[in-house]
Formats: sequence, C-alpha cells, structure tokens
Amino acid sequence: MALKVGMVSLGCSKNQVDSEVMLGMLRDSGYDAVSDATLADVIILNTCGFIESAKQESIDAILEAAQYKTAGTLKKLLVTGCLAQRYARELYEQIPEIDGIMGVSEYSRLPEVLNKMLYGARPMCVEGGERFLKQKRMLITPPYSAYVKISDGCDNRCTYCAIPLIRGEYMSRPYDDIIAECRSLATDGVSELTFIAQDTSRYGSDFPGRPLMLKQLLHEASEIEGIKWVRVLYCYPDTVNDELLKEIRDNPKICAYLDLPLQHINDTLLKRMNRRGTSAQIKRLIQKCREYGIVTRTTMIVGFPGETDAQFEELTEFVKQARFDRLGAFAYSPEEGTPAADMPDQIPEEIKQKRLDDLMLTQQQISLELNRERIGTVCEVLVDGCEDGCFTGRSMSEAPESDGIIKLTSARKLTSGEYVQVKITDCDAYDLMGVVL
Repeated sequence: MALKVGMVSLGCSKNQVDSEVMLGMLRDSGYDAVSDATLADVIILNTCGFIESAKQESIDAILEAAQYKTAGTLKKLLVTGCLAQRYARELYEQIPEIDGIMGVSEYSRLPEVLNKMLYGARPMCVEGGERFLKQKRMLITPPYSAYVKISDGCDNRCTYCAIPLIRGEYMSRPYDDIIAECRSLATDGVSELTFIAQDTSRYGSDFPGRPLMLKQLLHEASEIEGIKWVRVLYCYPDTVNDELLKEIRDNPKICAYLDLPLQHINDTLLKRMNRRGTSAQIKRLIQKCREYGIVTRTTMIVGFPGETDAQFEELTEFVKQARFDRLGAFAYSPEEGTPAADMPDQIPEEIKQKRLDDLMLTQQQISLELNRERIGTVCEVLVDGCEDGCFTGRSMSEAPESDGIIKLTSARKLTSGEYVQVKITDCDAYDLMGVVL
C-alpha cells in the first residue's frame, strides 16, 4: 500500500510551482497525494521566508503539522522551501519534530530524502543542486490555468530583500524547456499561462549575448494550440522596453496587463533601496502603459528606513496621479542580513501601519472609480468557479489569486474553465458584477 503524502504550500506562486514539481515527483515515485493532513503518513511543508509575517506563518504551520503525529497518522514531517534554506540549522535544532529539511535547489533528491527519513535518518540538504527540473508537475491550480516559472534567483540586491540570500544569483531557465512545458500543459487542457519569476523582464540576460527574451517567449507561447491567454507578472521597470510593451499591446492572446513592483517613487529612497532607474523613468513607463491600454499593477513599500512625511506624501500623490488599476503595499520589515536592516532612522511600527492604511485607503477609492468606468463594457471572462452560490470569473485584467473577481449572473449553468462574453453591470471597490451574454 502506497504511502500517503500531504503537501502544504505557503508563500508565492513561485513556491507553488516548486510544490507542484515535488508532487509530480512523488506521483511518479508511487506515493499517493492526499489533501486531508489527518490521513497523511508524510507531510511536506513548503515554507516562505520573505518577510517576518511570512516566516511566522511558516513556523506556525510547522508546529501545527507536527501535531498530526499524535492527532493523525503522521509518521514524518519534511520542511522545504525558503525558510528551510535560510534557517536550516536553527529549525533542525529548535524543532525536533522536523524529520528532514530540504533547500530550494534540492528537490531532485526528494525520493532519496524521504527514503532516508522513513528509515530513521534526519537529513538536512541545503547545499545546492539543480534549479530547473524536467519534471511533469501535478497542478495545484485549476486544470485550465497554470503558472510557469521562467527563471530563479535575483541579482538586483535591493537593500531590503533577502531573496538573493535564499535563492541565489539570477538564472534564466532554458528557453526550449519552458516552451516544451507550455506545450505539455496545453495538451493537458491548460488554456491560461502565467509567467513568473523573481524578475521576469530580465529573462535571457544571462544567456550568451545577454538578450532580453521575454517578448520572444511570450510570442511563441501564445502561438501554442489550445492557449488562449498568456500573462506575465513581476516585471522590473528598467528592463521593460518598448518592444515588450508593443507585443503585450498588439498580441490578442497576451493579456494587456503589466505587473511592475515599483516599491516607491522618491528618488532618494529608490537609491537607498538600491532600485535601478529613476522616478522620471518610472513615470514615463506608466504613461506609455496608459497610452497602450495596458492594465498596471504595482507593489509599494511604506516606512522604509528614513522615509520622511514628505517622501510618503510624494508617494501618495504619485499613486493618485498614476491611478494604478491594481496596487498592493506592505510596511517595511527589517530582514537580517540585508543592508536596510542596519540603516539608521528605522520607522516606528505605528507610523508604518498608519502610512500603510492611508495608502491603501487612497487606492481603494481609485479602484472604485476605475471599476465604475467599466460598467456597461463587455469583456471576455474565464469562469473560475462558484462562490457563495454565485459563478465567478476573471477577465484579462484580473490576474489569478491576486486581483478581484467578476461575479456572474447567467441564464445557464456555467463550467469552470470556459470563456464567456460578459457585460459589466455593477461593482464595488475591488470586484465587478456582470451578466453573461
């Protein structure tokens, strides 16, 4: 009888792809994947270690999973992912319930590590290995939508970010391997692809000749039979060129949607953050996106060390003028080992939280106004499922999991994964309502 393995995947979509790779490996090795942790013989907990709140969530999840050794059938607990990579020794020594630890580049060794654990060893593998595996994944996402990781690691060295300490230097995934995976996903019924990485717009820059190849990659993926939508997230403003923008604008299968984690607009703070580019360049890029009809999403940091009231006000005014379709923000969190953690003029927590609340209230009003402008328009919608008795979906303007939804009224029963024409009839600050035509 095959051992039952439960997977708990925390953090970002990039981590989720790693979890899907591991699940595929387990399936091919004869294990049974189960969704009910109380029935699992082995739990693999793929952790996040990006900011303090994510680290705490991961630790809480480890301790909760360990309880199934007495409350369920759990025999072994394997901790993987970013927290495991960064704090392997501390986890190993302080949480004895953990039976094995595996870092972010060690997943090719998963069957070997599980076998060692089952025979009583307590392995810790964080030295480094293969970063991109040619492994058919077991999707956690709905069967019609999949994330595709196109690179790993980061060389940007933003002063607040621990990702380079965890994931290592930037490395583009082989081009042909990405296209082969896209074709395989399409054959399996996936119609929506979302390209992800720590820095997608830099794709190809570490190849011979240092080309930027995201535009070419998007174009070829869009030509795969069965693919209707291709979307890209996590682009950096300094490597988004006009060639890429025109491909996004002109290719009907590529979502006219650009995710640009800008972090701030004040030039002094951008330099302190070690962000490339200037506020003037950022503003020109946002203006070009508006001219091309491209939906923009961004992320901002408030309360970075030394941020003055005037600099925060500059950020707020920029958000009001730019009118981002989507905006997320978080209060700066000092991460050990990063330059910003040792900077003077750390901002008190209550001020950081106040600025975060104020910025998100500003964006809430902008989002409501932009949603109201969509009332009466017609768009193609991918049906995502049913929520509280109401069918829901997304248009090209809504990325999976991170953006709002469209609540659908339909005279017929809808099927998850189908594409329908919808007239928008109402909205709130983040979601839309529409009638299927």
